[in-house]
Amino acid sequence: MAHHSGDRPPLDIGGTSLTSMSAGCQAALRDRLGLRGRPDATNSGVDERILEWAGTDFRSVGGIVDLPGGHTRQLSPTAMVDCWGVRRDLVGAYWEITRCPLREASMEDLRSFRWPEPRIDDALLDQWRDRARELHAEKRYVVVAEHPIYGILELGCWMCGYEDFLMRIAADPDFVRAFFDKVLAIQMQVIEQYYPVLGPSVDLTTSGDDFGMQTSPLVSPQQFERLVAPYLSARIARTKELGRCWYSCGSITALLDRILACGVDILNPVQTSAAGMDPADLKARFGDRLVFWGAVDVQEFLPRAAPQQVRGRVGELVEILGRDGGYVMAPAHNMQDDVPPENIIAWVEAVRKAD
Repeated sequence: MAHHSGDRPPLDIGGTSLTSMSAGCQAALRDRLGLRGRPDATNSGVDERILEWAGTDFRSVGGIVDLPGGHTRQLSPTAMVDCWGVRRDLVGAYWEITRCPLREASMEDLRSFRWPEPRIDDALLDQWRDRARELHAEKRYVVVAEHPIYGILELGCWMCGYEDFLMRIAADPDFVRAFFDKVLAIQMQVIEQYYPVLGPSVDLTTSGDDFGMQTSPLVSPQQFERLVAPYLSARIARTKELGRCWYSCGSITALLDRILACGVDILNPVQTSAAGMDPADLKARFGDRLVFWGAVDVQEFLPRAAPQQVRGRVGELVEILGRDGGYVMAPAHNMQDDVPPENIIAWVEAVRKAD
């Protein structure tokens, strides 16, 4: 965070839910590394033996809380409803949204909706606190608190449907503010329980919201400033007060100045395959104010590149984003089954060579 250069950038391969690996990707890598026996499960879902082999500097605790309230239910092995009333069906490796409970909702529907109760189970909090203390006491890793609740914009898009909610942002700001007011109230009550417990033993926290797509922001800079920023700022400010944590958020270039003004310190992921996310440009424009976390592209580059190309790209990212510090090398999203284990090995070997 202090933008000091070291022997190498910190490395996060699989340390958090934002930099994880699919089960198939892990299985192929374990086979290539000769790791036998049952996987050693971690909070991020990645085998601890892989994290140790890679030299991952981060370990995570906590997670998204399934809040009580009556919506949550398992419909079948491949279908479920979450605490926000959003139905998801398992499609391949991901749970895709198939029903939005507030699609075409009126203001009265919004007021009468059965919102989840902002309460975290005490036993779960105790479990996370104890694990955070263990990791902190080891003094081997940067301890990362996973965010406990979703963001306001992504919840709006999930509960109303993307088309419905983004149209409301353009044409019905009163509904959007009423929705955001309700969600922020729940967010604040959840973080009031979560961060005082984990905060003393963690070094930073992730956040969770989605402001951009492949080619542009989901909302204009003006819409973000008017509708989203006040709520994001409030959540970040209180999170930092409670947990003495840094804040991490994924976004894109057109909104970065406004997101920085909300109190964000770390950009995760750095999705270099998206429009306007060139590492050199980002470093030049924001490198003195922002830590970059990610940038190893898993969408196009890592699945298709030859190992030697991976080694070269790792060196480029260290040179560009790692200059004067302020860079955590990590995948730009979770690695999927299509990432060859040879490329992950080439990546780790390149980092070791640079150390």
